[in-house]
Amino acid sequence: MSTTTTYTVTGMTCSHCVHSVTEEVGKIAGVRNVEVDLVPGGASEVTITSDAAPAREDVREAVDEAGYELTGTSA
Repeated sequence: MSTTTTYTVTGMTCSHCVHSVTEEVGKIAGVRNVEVDLVPGGASEVTITSDAAPAREDVREAVDEAGYELTGTSA
């Protein structure tokens, strides 16, 4: 069984941003898939499918590592 969680990330503007976030978040243990709905210059949605919901702090650190800011979470 897998879990899907959606996060709001700001600061992304292009496909390179999407790739960076996807790569970093994909490194979190248990993550199976990362999808990004890019809103250039706005609040983009990052949807993570994983074995279990990742710790918000792990997601925040991965997004920070990519150079962006995690601003919210929705189930």
